[in-house]
Amino acid sequence: MNGYRLVVTDEIWEKVAPHLPGKATDCGVTAADNRLFLEAILWRVRTGSPWRDLPKAFGEWNSVFQRFRRWAKKGVFERLFERLSEEPDFEYVLIDGTIVSVHQKASGARGGLKIRPSGDREEA
Repeated sequence: MNGYRLVVTDEIWEKVAPHLPGKATDCGVTAADNRLFLEAILWRVRTGSPWRDLPKAFGEWNSVFQRFRRWAKKGVFERLFERLSEEPDFEYVLIDGTIVSVHQKASGARGGLKIRPSGDREEA
């Protein structure tokens, strides 16, 4: 893994780590490398690639995906966003409508699939 390509710097990690589950002070299982897991999620968001294309350096893609789903269902990302949204260091990580473009058909542009009731069929 190229260190220069990573997003979570030491400074950012110090701010994020206390808000993530699986710390040694939490009840239950201690998470295996939350930082690498967070990097995997950010890699996927940056590239837009499917989970199956996750580089092996991040671990088995399905394990990373399942962990992502568990965290999403538990609201971990929403809590993280709420606590850190005022941090200027997170402008790269936070995504909103000002930096995400939508395909023209998804935004209501003309064209696309036209569905007609079966009574409108032309007679051959």
